[in-house]
Amino acid sequence: MNATESTTDNQDNGAEPSSEEQASALASMLKGLRAAPAGGVTVPGQRCGLIAIVGKPNVGKSTLLNALVGQKISITSRKAQTTRHRITGMRTQGATQFVFVDTPGFQTRHNNALNRSLNKTVLGAVGDVDLILFVVEAGQFNQADARVLSLLGKDIPTLLVANKFDQIHRRGDIAPWLQEMQQRHAFTEFVPMSAKNARDIERLLVLCDRFLPEQPWWYAEDELTDRSEKFLASETVREKLFRLTGDELPYTSTVIIDKFGEEAGRGKQKRLLRIAATIVVERDTHKAMVIGDKGERIKRIGTETRVELEKLLDAKVFIELWVKVRSGWADDEARVRSFGYE
Repeated sequence: MNATESTTDNQDNGAEPSSEEQASALASMLKGLRAAPAGGVTVPGQRCGLIAIVGKPNVGKSTLLNALVGQKISITSRKAQTTRHRITGMRTQGATQFVFVDTPGFQTRHNNALNRSLNKTVLGAVGDVDLILFVVEAGQFNQADARVLSLLGKDIPTLLVANKFDQIHRRGDIAPWLQEMQQRHAFTEFVPMSAKNARDIERLLVLCDRFLPEQPWWYAEDELTDRSEKFLASETVREKLFRLTGDELPYTSTVIIDKFGEEAGRGKQKRLLRIAATIVVERDTHKAMVIGDKGERIKRIGTETRVELEKLLDAKVFIELWVKVRSGWADDEARVRSFGYE
């Protein structure tokens, strides 16, 4: 694996679409999920529907999505605002196909172009679903939770998912909190759980099943996500970047895939993926932080990414990582769009 670096680039300029255009695009994107059933065949008894997972940043939404799908498709990190895209994960179990939509945590602390884009993604995801999972930490509720809750309409069934319930030591203390939550919103069900507990996940799936309409599946039975391997590669690099830099690196750092090539394997050999990715940071000091002493940190980011992608994609992976500085990109509407944010 090679790890190298490059110099600071100038910012681009571009026309900004109106808020109406962006809202329309988000609505079209979500409605696109309600596509024709896989194979176009109607099977009696099949159920299928959209379930949005919403909550403030860093409350465990991505961990919950991965558990519900049964495989890692969304990156996790202790750093807030790790998820930046609408990620759809599917689980087909029995006659039911669950289509989960993971959303970025609604961000209120920084009003830059990146966060405005992420917040629009959240707004677009909660308006056209069959069920909403509102995720909070059991026994906790603050202004950030309240901001997300205010986005939810009263016409869509909403489950109050009290995550990390296993960390509540005195269960009797949860009753006043639950009563307060019911006064805040007419939740359909209260679900105390831990996203890391398999039994809790199965119980949540049973609850979700009740709210999905009887209709044909939208995806093939073995599909797990609507995201491409290229997207998963980008997200895996970003996860390792945040995990290995901790709180030192601002959350605005991002990853761009410059090259994603595939070569067929020979005989019993696995296929080979050749990936080149650029880590984009906002300052030279951040660039040095990512590279590390004698390049050790970026080499480790690359190695851990390669190991995880080889398991996830069942392929041999060769990856090159570069670092570029683009100052102020997170507050540049054109740059945010060019980096793939909706």
